Amino acid sequence: MENNIIQIDPKTQFIENIKKWVLIDSQLKIVNEKTKKMREIKHESTSQICKYMEDNNLKNNKIGISDGELRIFDKKDYSPLTYNYISKCLGELITDKSQVEYIIQYLKDNREITSSLDIRRTYSKPI
Repeated sequence: MENNIIQIDPKTQFIENIKKWVLIDSQLKIVNEKTKKMREIKHESTSQICKYMEDNNLKNNKIGISDGELRIFDKKDYSPLTYNYISKCLGELITDKSQVEYIIQYLKDNREITSSLDIRRTYSKPI
């Protein structure tokens, strides 16, 4: 029995992988742009629906749709825990500014850092 496995040389495989990566990256760019536009449209619709329901005293009502229902609710968004925010809060608790600075520096110096190789694409500028 013959072994009919075709060997592809590493350079050819490398070139094919680059072509595949660029194709997928281009497709993802298109999908991400469409997703961004759809989110913007959804956000605007959400604002209009919530305003109408609030203005017409319908906040506690449910809207039946084909596969379920819609209702509005109060969503809480928390700001991120930034170093500035942590420093401000610690400053309210600890009077010694040097201790606050020491804690912030300690947090910065002892963050977990992971490293991996990745590919970044840059686009040529049109002439």
